Amino acid sequence: MSHLLIYIGRIQAVYLRQGHPKGVATQAVRATFFIDPKGILRAMVYYPMSNGRSINEFVRLLQAMQTSDKNSVATPEGWTPGCDVIVPPPKTSEAADKRTSEGYNTVDWYYSTKKL
Repeated sequence: MSHLLIYIGRIQAVYLRQGHPKGVATQAVRATFFIDPKGILRAMVYYPMSNGRSINEFVRLLQAMQTSDKNSVATPEGWTPGCDVIVPPPKTSEAADKRTSEGYNTVDWYYSTKKL
């Protein structure tokens, strides 16, 4: 976000501090924040001022966080919709054994993935 009063940037601490060898107090770093509807900071991504940001990666990250929230799963690096997700480890050995017949890709008793 860009604005003349830099109030939001100051409260989010995205400006380089006075005395920094390469910057002054009004020189912004490139930062993107993902704040959920409850006001919780879920992710923050910083880039050097000399390099552009990847909007595709921001969209992928947002989709991954929404998928994780909706399905109680984790998403691996580079995940995109349609890829396998990581499911929580089973709580019992019976639950681990049962996964092989429920369509999970089980690598080890504690690590399984599946399609949504």
